[in-house]
Amino acid sequence: MPEFLNPFTGLAPDRKMTKSELIRAIRLDIAAEHEAVHIYMAHADATDNEMARAVLIDIANEEREHIGEFQRLLLELAPDEHDFVASGVEEVEEIIEEVESGKSAEEIAAEEDDDESAEVPTVGDMKD
Repeated sequence: MPEFLNPFTGLAPDRKMTKSELIRAIRLDIAAEHEAVHIYMAHADATDNEMARAVLIDIANEEREHIGEFQRLLLELAPDEHDFVASGVEEVEEIIEEVESGKSAEEIAAEEDDDESAEVPTVGDMKD
């Protein structure tokens, strides 16, 4: 949410950000763009005024472009981000394949729980 009541919001601090702080700031910028898309589309969905709908949808789409710009910048600043994103994409692709093969969401979740519990060693495992 905007912080219009805070007079210091948007003002540059008295020092430059560290790389770590910049990466966090870019992630916050991405989240803000997603929030803006959500707000503008909700407003577009809530009106019958076609001119207003067209303008709101156009602005929302511009925010979606900003998301892409920020994501590209984030990949440049934090190269390991690509590995995490790729891993997430791979997980969803596996779930899509399982759903398309006829498995239910509950079956897939149960298999995931079994996989995770198998990866955690217990005291008994360490005795062997």
